Amino acid sequence: MKTRQQLTNLLLATIFTLSLAGCQSSPTQEDTGQVVGAVIGGVLGSNVGGGRGKTAAIIAGTIIGGYFGGKIGKTMDDNDRYRANQAFETTPTNQASTWRNPDSGNEYSVTPTRTYANDSGPCRDYTTEVIIDGKRETATGTACRENGKWRVVN
Repeated sequence: MKTRQQLTNLLLATIFTLSLAGCQSSPTQEDTGQVVGAVIGGVLGSNVGGGRGKTAAIIAGTIIGGYFGGKIGKTMDDNDRYRANQAFETTPTNQASTWRNPDSGNEYSVTPTRTYANDSGPCRDYTTEVIIDGKRETATGTACRENGKWRVVN
């Protein structure tokens, strides 16, 4: 079973991945974030209590996860996605690329932590910090350049 921190990181990495995709067709980033957040919240809730308490925890986890997942999912606009991709492309290892979105007020920091090559091209492990409404969230992942574009792979 994954730890709560691993599941939180998975949620953030998934939302970050979907945000980088940049597709504004349905479902929206907010919709996707809500679904992913709800699933992870439900999983976290299932680890609490037993009987009715466990059922209540699953429901609460699903609702709370959906809310926060949707909130994070809609935070990245086109400029934020561009800046994240630029961080993967040009920022030296162990240096942060940091920016504040003037429209949303959200702050982002992408720090590549390791650079290496795989069969399809360069890859970078990274840490992302996002500050939304004064709350800091951190996630780690890996992005690889495929066909000239960076894609988050986990």
